[in-house]
Amino acid sequence: MLDREMYSEAEAARLLGVPQSTLHYWLEGGERRGRRYRPVIRPEPRRTRIVTWAEFVEAGWLLQYRNRNVPMVELRAFIDQLRDQFGVPYPLADRRPLVSGRQLVFDAQSAVQLGAEFCLVSVVNGQLLLTPPGQAFVERIEWDGDIAIRYRPDPNPDSPVRIEPDVRFGRPAIKGISTEAIWEQAEVGEETDQIAQVYGLDVADVRWALAYENAKSAKRAA
Repeated sequence: MLDREMYSEAEAARLLGVPQSTLHYWLEGGERRGRRYRPVIRPEPRRTRIVTWAEFVEAGWLLQYRNRNVPMVELRAFIDQLRDQFGVPYPLADRRPLVSGRQLVFDAQSAVQLGAEFCLVSVVNGQLLLTPPGQAFVERIEWDGDIAIRYRPDPNPDSPVRIEPDVRFGRPAIKGISTEAIWEQAEVGEETDQIAQVYGLDVADVRWALAYENAKSAKRAA
């Protein structure tokens, strides 16, 4: 599942709510001020604008730092350390570093001198705990064993909107119904209770879908 090609780069950027140029830089690296930077997410550039499920999930982690100047060199070195330690190409689409491997994550942060604001794990009263960005990322993911299988695109932790590879081609949905389809019904004048009846949803589900789609529209318009 993690290697499944899911989205165009433009579609992935739209779902994540980041500029496509930013996502491309995370995936492929690039040149800044005369210096060439390797990717953060991919082990090496793939020269493609197709995004796999694992790449989408890891971009969701970087999304937690979207309002900050992401340090490419340090983050790249940090993820390289995790790849080596856990033996997987996409360690942040794997549950182990975030749950059972926090000491290794902490050691990797220290080894590359990752800035405190970008750390996934911190020490609190002698315990290794996820930092707020790390916790926010983990709470967006649902796991099957150690593999990320669902992603919550809505920042509201109560939202039932989910993205999963095998449902609606990886588009946001509630109980298998595309949020975009629900929004389109509302746009042509259908009442909330009518939409719920048509799709076999609760009225609350329809309201969540509309809230999510309206928030996306407002963000694009801003």
